[in-house]
Amino acid sequence: MSVAIAILAAGHGSRFGGAQPKPLVLWRGIPLLDHAISAALASGASPVVVVVGYQADQVILRVSARVQTVVNLKWQEGLASSLKAALIALESLVDLAGVCIGLADQPLIGTNSYRRLITAANQGAELAVATYDGQRRNPVYLSRKLWPQVMQLTGDSGARQLMATHLVTEVSCDDTGDPFDVDTPADLAYLLAQTPRLPAYTAIPLPLSPSHSPHHD
Repeated sequence: MSVAIAILAAGHGSRFGGAQPKPLVLWRGIPLLDHAISAALASGASPVVVVVGYQADQVILRVSARVQTVVNLKWQEGLASSLKAALIALESLVDLAGVCIGLADQPLIGTNSYRRLITAANQGAELAVATYDGQRRNPVYLSRKLWPQVMQLTGDSGARQLMATHLVTEVSCDDTGDPFDVDTPADLAYLLAQTPRLPAYTAIPLPLSPSHSPHHD
């Protein structure tokens, strides 16, 4: 049985502002989304899907040909709608044990964070979460057994609603990444200021195929 990864990149990012979709904002000269995709691809998980929504046409132009793009037409309904869109896209893959969920605006989530969750899944975990300094963050692993319940979720709380009622396997990822969120321009400025001191948790993102070259206004 295999494990998929879904990167959620559908939200408006209203706190960040600006006309450009937040997943396309540059860090280390590369869009935030590319960092997330690179970490997912390097983990060995298959397939890797990216859920887009707000300004989907622009974001799709930036997505590597090595991942599957899913358009969430209900992105305004919150994070849960993107989770559902990912699961619907993956439902037909009968040999899939579950899916790891990552976010496009967390560029320091490392490849080994995903690998450790996949190991937990292979050892029987149904709901697993990466922890940093003891705090539950991303990514999160959802066994296929939980998908019917995920399909009932609403709003922005996502899979964390399930953690109150299910056994959660915590997976320490202190040395594999950092769950720092780029929610605002101030967050990005902080990240840029820290860049020289930050380890490269992920491989350098792969170059895009010619058919997926960057979009320029």
